[in-house]
Amino acid sequence: MHITALAGGVGGARFLRGLRRHLDQRDDGPHELTIVGNTGDDISLFGLRVCPDLDTLLYTLGGGVHEGQGWGRADESFAVQDELQAYGATPQWFRLGDRDFGTHVARSQWLAQGQTLSQVTARLAARWGLPDQGVRLLPMTDVPVETHVVIERDGQEQAIHFQEWWVRHQAAIPARRFVVAGLDRAAAAPGVLDALRSADVVLLPPSNPVVSIGVILGVPGVRDALRGTTAPVVGVSPIIGGAPVRGHADACLAVLDLEPSAAAVAGLYADFLDGWLVDDADADDPLPRGSRATSAHMPILMRDIDHAAKIAGGALDLALGLAR
Repeated sequence: MHITALAGGVGGARFLRGLRRHLDQRDDGPHELTIVGNTGDDISLFGLRVCPDLDTLLYTLGGGVHEGQGWGRADESFAVQDELQAYGATPQWFRLGDRDFGTHVARSQWLAQGQTLSQVTARLAARWGLPDQGVRLLPMTDVPVETHVVIERDGQEQAIHFQEWWVRHQAAIPARRFVVAGLDRAAAAPGVLDALRSADVVLLPPSNPVVSIGVILGVPGVRDALRGTTAPVVGVSPIIGGAPVRGHADACLAVLDLEPSAAAVAGLYADFLDGWLVDDADADDPLPRGSRATSAHMPILMRDIDHAAKIAGGALDLALGLAR
């Protein structure tokens, strides 16, 4: 069975790690998992190219993530960042660990040598053993893109990088709109569209629907491929009982004048969504008008990898039921 998933950072990575465990427990293998990772969060720091969502997927699936944070490396130190601070180098609101720096140095070196982001990501994924797990990680595009947030300061509109809004300001500054610089000239990375068209199942993990999944859907051809695939497309809600599971998805939805609800998120995917898995708390909430999706419910809070595996199994069972 070939499964393709679109994913952002922490929520997507934890769900997909659970999915990998669930697949290992099934007796209908072999299974292949292709992950299309969001690169709209990418940023250049200290002369290095940082891909936060791709790195979180690498570290989580590769067994090297800081479990408490859900991002960054386990057993991390910060000697390099502290030295940069002593020099007055900025920014200091986005702290990179010493082990993490190794990833960014390697990526930036290979990109400077002319390799594409897809090629670089494949090399990094091999270091973390993803191919041995039957996992292929693809960036959504090889074209550099960056999400910016338009805010108001002193009566004037100003654009700041998404990471500054998200990390430094914790999304507390009201956003007027999001602008994904470079998306207008982007093309899907090699293999992305084929992975969507040829999949047996397509899954949307509980990633941010606006700045993670939504940005991937903005890559030319991706949404059309989802509309045209014969595979069932099943999503897992990132909202439970009117609140985001983690992060600031509610602030992102507010930019679109949407309430933070499972139904509102389903509406963003209504043109291609076949199945929608929500928490028991949202079981009685109707799907938006015009949705053709079949809804199912179960506890979807990922407390640990075992819970994540059960949730992933529920999403996969929903998809396979729709495929019959």
